[in-house]
Amino acid sequence: MHVAIIMDGNGRWASRRGLPRSAGHVEGAKTVCAVVAAAARAGIETLTLHAFSAANWARPPAEIDALMHLFRRFFVAETPRCVERSIRIDVIGRRDRLGKGLLSAIERSELLSAAGSRMHLRIVLDYSSRDSIVQAAARADRIATLAPEDFYRLLDEVNHCALSAAPVDLLIRTGGEKRLSDFMLWEVAYAELHFTDCLWPDFDEQRLQIALDDYANRQRRFGALTARTG
Repeated sequence: MHVAIIMDGNGRWASRRGLPRSAGHVEGAKTVCAVVAAAARAGIETLTLHAFSAANWARPPAEIDALMHLFRRFFVAETPRCVERSIRIDVIGRRDRLGKGLLSAIERSELLSAAGSRMHLRIVLDYSSRDSIVQAAARADRIATLAPEDFYRLLDEVNHCALSAAPVDLLIRTGGEKRLSDFMLWEVAYAELHFTDCLWPDFDEQRLQIALDDYANRQRRFGALTARTG
């Protein structure tokens, strides 16, 4: 099973408490650690977390700097735990705009966790699905007869994805918004969507299980006859 999460609501969580937005991102990072552990316990095979989109570069420089620091700290601190739990880490998205320190931490994390087989954790950084699709399409002329599987491989190339993942089965978005926001538009073509008003720092194992239970009760037809997910 492939679960993808748009982690939304850190800033609003902080603002409602009279705190700077950076405080919300710190709490959100703690939630990431808890949800990764919960997903592994739930038997999820692939977990993709949307951490920073290409559009997020338009945010204030101070907030961006705080986020990049948090990302680097996450990879340094959490990689040993992921290795211990046999969780493989990969980072999806552009890398040419990331700082050298963060890029080094990412590459080290990917190298050390490459043998992980319990769960595939994909962190999405500096990513735009539309841009990825355009770049993959530009490379498609090298393939005489293009099948969907071929296009997946081209997307993997563009997004620096060393290990392919199956299409998304369940997409969760926190924070109350009900849109995809340029996230994995190709990969979520037949995904079940679960939207919750819960802000990301308040998301926990119980709410993850609610989303999984909701998914289990859906009927996935893929344009054909009824097929239950559970």
